[in-house]
Amino acid sequence: MSGLFEGKRILVTGGTGSLGQVLCRRLLSGTEGVPESVTVFSRDEAKQHYMRLDFIQRSTATDEVIFENSKQALRFIIGDVRDYHSLLFAAKNADIVFSAAALKQVPSCEYAPWEAVRTNIQGAENLVRAIAEHDLNVETVVGISTDKACKPVNVMGMTKAIQERVYIEGNLRAPATRFVAARYGNVLASRGSVVPLFLDQIAAGGPVTITTTDMTRFLLTLDDAVDTIFAAVRAGAPGETYIPKCPSAKMTDLAAYLIGDRDMETIVTGIRPGEKIHEILLSEEEATRTIAGHEGYYAMRPMLPELAGPVETPALVGDYSSEFALMDHDALARFLETKIPELIGQRYLEA
Repeated sequence: MSGLFEGKRILVTGGTGSLGQVLCRRLLSGTEGVPESVTVFSRDEAKQHYMRLDFIQRSTATDEVIFENSKQALRFIIGDVRDYHSLLFAAKNADIVFSAAALKQVPSCEYAPWEAVRTNIQGAENLVRAIAEHDLNVETVVGISTDKACKPVNVMGMTKAIQERVYIEGNLRAPATRFVAARYGNVLASRGSVVPLFLDQIAAGGPVTITTTDMTRFLLTLDDAVDTIFAAVRAGAPGETYIPKCPSAKMTDLAAYLIGDRDMETIVTGIRPGEKIHEILLSEEEATRTIAGHEGYYAMRPMLPELAGPVETPALVGDYSSEFALMDHDALARFLETKIPELIGQRYLEA
């Protein structure tokens, strides 16, 4: 079976994270072609160990289909994107690199801003430098970004915004490699996200905490995030950033759906430092250079004139904000029950 990743040697930095593990599963499933290898590069040997066991020791028929090849194809390298030489070693035989390594916890980055710079910015620079200085045969690099890089108000977002620009400029320093990016918002049901938090609070008998009654968020699953990354590989031009078209909801509606018929208190705690009321995936300035990308996505063209190409009719006017794509209660229920049924089923359990 041929496909996007058929016979490719793939490197995933930060591959032991929530996104990295789903990305590796999707790559090894063969639905987009069977890669020669998928190498996870990260600095946590314990997570690598448990990920290796998790990927190999599966017993159901579906998992056998998906993971049988992983016994040979899934590989691990211990290292840190901050370390140029270890990253060079990991990237030297790669055809495609997915750059998912990041410091992404907003408060941690505020208290350790230089550490965020070292991972999120220097790590990107190390990868571009390794490819450029050693003429590595890397075909494509996908930088995994975040909505917080748009109009950044916190250190995490600021460093990811610079990371995007480092990768875009990489197209000039290493023109034989295509550098693209994928930008999306908070991922439902991932580690530390709001749905598991609400469910834990409900299971404990409440209260359910909401920072502000006006808060809205785009709703995206880990598989949706991987789809965005794959779309960037499939169709992204050098320097483009791919952004998914996705629905949004008010956090009060999400909490109300999960609480259901329970008599449970909700508490408004106030917005946290560095937190936005609405997610913004594209600013009004970025909208002027955003075109319709592969089906279901926007493609933001780079600012650099060497990469920007001819002017096209923008696909957006103004911000692309979660404030303006809100689902009603029924649409939200259908979305959640379709996208994450295994987690949402917990709402029916007794608290």
